[in-house]
Amino acid sequence: MRTLPAIFDNLALPIIGSPMFIVSNPTLVVEQCKAGIVGSVPALNARPQSQLDEWISEIRERLAAYDSQAATPAAPFAVNLITHKTNARLEQDLEVVIRHKVPLVITSLGARPEVNEAIHAYGGIVFHDVINNTFARKAIEKGADGVIAVAAGAGGHAGVKSPIALIQEIREWFDGPLALSGAMSTGNAVLAAQALGADFSYIGSAFIATHEARAPEEYKQAIVDGNSDDIVYTNLFTGVHGNYLKRSISNAGLDPANLPTSEGRDMNFVEGESKAKAWKDVWGAGQGIGVVREVTSAKALVARLGEEYHAARHRLGLANQA
Repeated sequence: MRTLPAIFDNLALPIIGSPMFIVSNPTLVVEQCKAGIVGSVPALNARPQSQLDEWISEIRERLAAYDSQAATPAAPFAVNLITHKTNARLEQDLEVVIRHKVPLVITSLGARPEVNEAIHAYGGIVFHDVINNTFARKAIEKGADGVIAVAAGAGGHAGVKSPIALIQEIREWFDGPLALSGAMSTGNAVLAAQALGADFSYIGSAFIATHEARAPEEYKQAIVDGNSDDIVYTNLFTGVHGNYLKRSISNAGLDPANLPTSEGRDMNFVEGESKAKAWKDVWGAGQGIGVVREVTSAKALVARLGEEYHAARHRLGLANQA
């Protein structure tokens, strides 16, 4: 049995709440951690850049206050860094992460040895998200501690690999921490991810439909109303393929069934009559939204996932096994 880093000892469920651009914020992170799963936030959600220091301070203070009263400490939190060469804020954001000694850092869009080394220097842990086995190898070779396998159906920037194929290929050579992302919105899916060989489920889209999420009410309701047929996979909006809600694409003045292919697009605007900003008006979501029935609290969502997870374990005769 694999031994995971000690920071995960207090998890109530093997879940990492994925960092969602625009949507994630300190309140959602704190409520996820208090409920017993890893909460995370993209550094780029803090705008201006100076706000990142304030956000991490707020998260630490609120979790410390909770821990002083709770019987079980909160789960750890994570910050997501976009390590692509186009991210002009990376150096500043990394300095803030180092100063606060963020326990878990999730890196995206390019593994960077110097970033990993800087985080390891204070004792932090780095997970890198990947869409295929080749990128997973590169991430570990460049010093990441764990891998987040982003399979088909995941919200936002997603791959096209079957979760079964992706996990089994990575597990042929890697025995370290591994999370699986892709269309998971139930406790059954969390157990299925473990059965495939993952240590954690990486869940985002279901948390958009929570009171704490920083998303317009129309976005939350679209998650509740939608299902996998309402998800469109395209690279038009950021230059990187991702999954988006069909309703938001239509609202931006575009035809979801006839989207052009992007070639070297920046991340600022959608082409078309509306020139809508991709991160504001075109909403990311994964294929797992079909089981999201209501807008609820993060605490209630985690509780529902826990009930389903333990029921699934009991159904398979695993209830009394560690």
